[in-house]
Amino acid sequence: MNPLLTVKTEEQARETLRRNLDEINSRIEATCARSARESGDISLVLSTKYVDASVIRLLYGLGVTDIGENRIQDTQQKRELLSDLPIRWHMFGHLQRNKVKKALKFFELIHSVENLALAEEIDRVSRGVGKRTKLLVEVNVSGEPQKYGLAPGDTIPFLERIGRMRGLEVMGLMTMTPLMDIDNVDTELCRGVYRGLRQLSEDIEKRGIEDIRMRHLSMGMTQDFEIAVEEGSNLLRIGSAVFRGI
Repeated sequence: MNPLLTVKTEEQARETLRRNLDEINSRIEATCARSARESGDISLVLSTKYVDASVIRLLYGLGVTDIGENRIQDTQQKRELLSDLPIRWHMFGHLQRNKVKKALKFFELIHSVENLALAEEIDRVSRGVGKRTKLLVEVNVSGEPQKYGLAPGDTIPFLERIGRMRGLEVMGLMTMTPLMDIDNVDTELCRGVYRGLRQLSEDIEKRGIEDIRMRHLSMGMTQDFEIAVEEGSNLLRIGSAVFRGI
C-alpha cells in the first residue's frame, strides 16, 4: 500500500474508495438530472499518478476500468504489477516525441496531442507497427501562456492536417481550466472555458473534416467536474476526490 495512505487496512481503504466513488457518481447523476443529460453517457477516468498499483487494484475491484497516468515510467511499473487486469490506460501528461514509441505500447487513448511534430511522430510510429492510435487534441481555451495546447483558432486547421494521417484516430478534444484553489473555484471562468471547448467541438462537427470524430470532450477535474458535465463533458478526469481519507 502507498506509504502516504493513512488507513490501516486494505478493507478500510476499499470502503473509503467505495464511499468516495459513490459520492462522485451521485453528484454526476444529480448534475445530469438538472442538465437533461444521461449519466450513462459520462465516463470517469481516474488519475492515479499519486497512488500505487495496490490502490488501482482496489479500484478495479470496485468497477473502475479506466486509469489515467502522467508519466510513462510509472505507468510501465504499474502495468507490470496489474498485468492480470484488463485496465484501459490513458495518457494525461505532456508527451515528448522521443517517448512516443513507449507510450504507444502502454496507452489506449492519449489526451494531450497539441502540435504537428508530435502528431507526425505518433503517425509514423503507429504506421510502423500497423495500428491507428486513438488520441484527443489538447486545446488551450483559457489562453494561458504556460499551458500546453493549441489556440482555439488554430485547432480546425490542425485537424485538417492530421486528419490525413493514417496512423491517427482523432476521437475528440481535451482542455483544462486555470489552476485554482479547490475551495475557491471561479465557476464562471470554468464555465467559459468548457463552453468554449464544446462550441469548438460543434464547429468541428459542422465542418465535416474527413476521419475526424468528436466522440469525446475530456474536460472536468475534481474541483469543477459538475460544471464540466453541465457544459457537455463526457470524459471526466478525477483524482483527489477519489482518494480523500485514504
